[in-house]
Amino acid sequence: MSKQMEENNMKNFSNYTDFDTKENLHFESKAVHGALGTEPLTGAVSMPIFQAATFRHPELGESTGFAYSRLENPTRQELERTMAILEGGIKGFAFSSGQAANMAVFSLLNPGEHVILSDDIYGGTFRIIGDVFGKYGIEHTYVDMSDLDEVKAAIRPNTKMFFIETPTNPMMKVADIHAVSEIAKSVNALTVVDNTFLTPYFQKPLTLGADIVTHSSTKYLGGHNDTISGIVVIKDNEEIADQIHIHMKSHGSQLAPLDSWLVLRGIKTLAVRMDRHNENAMKVAEWLRTQPKVKKVYYVGFADHKDYEVTRKQTTGFGGMISFTVDSFETVKKILKGVDMIMFAESLGGTETLITYPTTQTHEDTPADIKEKLGITDCFLRMSVGIENVEDIIADLDRAMNG
Repeated sequence: MSKQMEENNMKNFSNYTDFDTKENLHFESKAVHGALGTEPLTGAVSMPIFQAATFRHPELGESTGFAYSRLENPTRQELERTMAILEGGIKGFAFSSGQAANMAVFSLLNPGEHVILSDDIYGGTFRIIGDVFGKYGIEHTYVDMSDLDEVKAAIRPNTKMFFIETPTNPMMKVADIHAVSEIAKSVNALTVVDNTFLTPYFQKPLTLGADIVTHSSTKYLGGHNDTISGIVVIKDNEEIADQIHIHMKSHGSQLAPLDSWLVLRGIKTLAVRMDRHNENAMKVAEWLRTQPKVKKVYYVGFADHKDYEVTRKQTTGFGGMISFTVDSFETVKKILKGVDMIMFAESLGGTETLITYPTTQTHEDTPADIKEKLGITDCFLRMSVGIENVEDIIADLDRAMNG
């Protein structure tokens, strides 16, 4: 659990135990300075990469606080504490991928228990809960989390978790986090929110009532398409935090020191990047709506999005994600072959604009009938709008689609 330093504030030149939660600072400053911020013994402004598997003990019964990097590592610890500060929780955990993070969260469920999930959910999460945890007796139901009546109707006596993506990937549905959390509390269930798309800069699920936040920190937190990683932050339950810690040290799914450092470095610019992603995505989404070959644009920042008021209530920004449907499969192929600066690649949240074909990439493992029902068709594209000049992004799309 974090400890506020009473006397030295952000200046700690003695140990790794005391760190400042920086409650007097704004988000942007917290993101830049992290937990310890600097290496406490040398004053290094960038937290070093502690590329060590094991740590020397002074004598029997004494420890520096570190023993073995699968258990604790100073670089990973700084990332975990920083994420706990930014999300407003008591404990953070950094995993080797977003998938590993979600595996840890679903491991909180016992055989015979039931989880309710967003119907339009990342294909990897779909695979985890169906193919992996399904065979261990975990029951699950997919619902449209933006429809509270549908959420309530899915509850069973053994429901123990609500797992929300909001906005969803890739249909951009929005769930009312506070309302779903209240429903979960009424049946003594946990609320988990995948906050990958908006990050704590735009959305803070734990302050809205959620119990756990997860991230694929590969995406916006890292922000540079150079590392794979995942984050879990626990709001206030020490017992759950202990269970996640046991899962990590038993499964060996912790994030390596170099990758921890890369995510830490990415977080320093999170606020300025998210502002640019947000600004660019709005302009690109509006432009897409003017294009004859584009049949529908899915973007939470449109005032006529059915969940717009919920978005305005619980977030401070719309993010950088857009999905859209075009007039034909031929147009899809034309766009994906024709983009130049924009990259046809999986993933999202980096500085570069990426365009993805969900039906065979991110949602390949989602059954065809479910994809069809959701609208993930062979004419459907998803775009992660980067931080390039927006005129260049639009010009490249224009050439690829209409040239």
